[in-house]
Amino acid sequence: MSDSNFTLSNRLVNGNSPVLSRWGMDSEYGVLKDVLIGPMEHYTWQTGNAMSRRSMRLGRQFDKNVARQQYDEMIEMYRSAGVTPHFLKADEHLPYQLYARDSSVMTPWGPIITQLYSPWRRGEWKHVMDFYHKKDIPIYDTVTAGSFEGGDFMVLEPGVILCGFTGERTSEAGLNQVKSWVEKEGWEFKSYSFDPYFLHLDVKVAMLSEKLAAVCTQAVEDELLDWFKARGIEIIDISYRSVLELGVNVVALGNDRVLIPAQSKELIEKSKAHGLEVYTPDMSMFTAGGGGVHCMCQPLHRAPA
Repeated sequence: MSDSNFTLSNRLVNGNSPVLSRWGMDSEYGVLKDVLIGPMEHYTWQTGNAMSRRSMRLGRQFDKNVARQQYDEMIEMYRSAGVTPHFLKADEHLPYQLYARDSSVMTPWGPIITQLYSPWRRGEWKHVMDFYHKKDIPIYDTVTAGSFEGGDFMVLEPGVILCGFTGERTSEAGLNQVKSWVEKEGWEFKSYSFDPYFLHLDVKVAMLSEKLAAVCTQAVEDELLDWFKARGIEIIDISYRSVLELGVNVVALGNDRVLIPAQSKELIEKSKAHGLEVYTPDMSMFTAGGGGVHCMCQPLHRAPA
């Protein structure tokens, strides 16, 4: 099937689905070519998010003008890194549409349209579907069995998916549906259960480059750490306090480059010590609202790892 022919289901029932050439990704760290960014026109902090509630409790206030400046700085950094940004159409009824990570996930076989948990986010699928249609990007499939959000889903490395679930943002039913698809493609699918307080797995785990991950070891079970070790993945340990400020919510740009919020000083220092080139936009207006640079983007195309 040609990449230029839009379809609502590129998935073959028994596996061996066609791999996209112009779009798609087989890792979290291949060179990032194209990225989908959510709009911030209608973004506000929502009380349904544990981290935004913490910010409000601490007396922090949302400033939209500052947020716009920070958003524009992030976009410029993507461009300076050779990444082409694409944008979802803004909808006044979708205040967290900004977090484009959640409403779809990219795979080697095309994007999966997800099912968002929060009632005030469920309409986000429409503009995501419209975007893929206009770009002629074939849809791999759509989650129908339960909730499933992209912040829990990681194309960790070629042949391996890591996916977290809390029973809320991603339910066991939604996870098992996607797992069945991935395993029929011959890929490993590692599922990991954790507490709903952390929202998504990308709050405490991130791939930085090949065989190098940032993980808050205090916030994950030994089971997951042992699994990383068995795969030969080195871990940069990040403190629990950094997790509270979304310091692990970062984007690998490929070629040992990574986008890290300026506030994540611990991970910035440790990444540089590992020889990584670091881009550091100020994202404080967004991390305080419960989402960082990883939450705000969905990779559309990464070079094969």
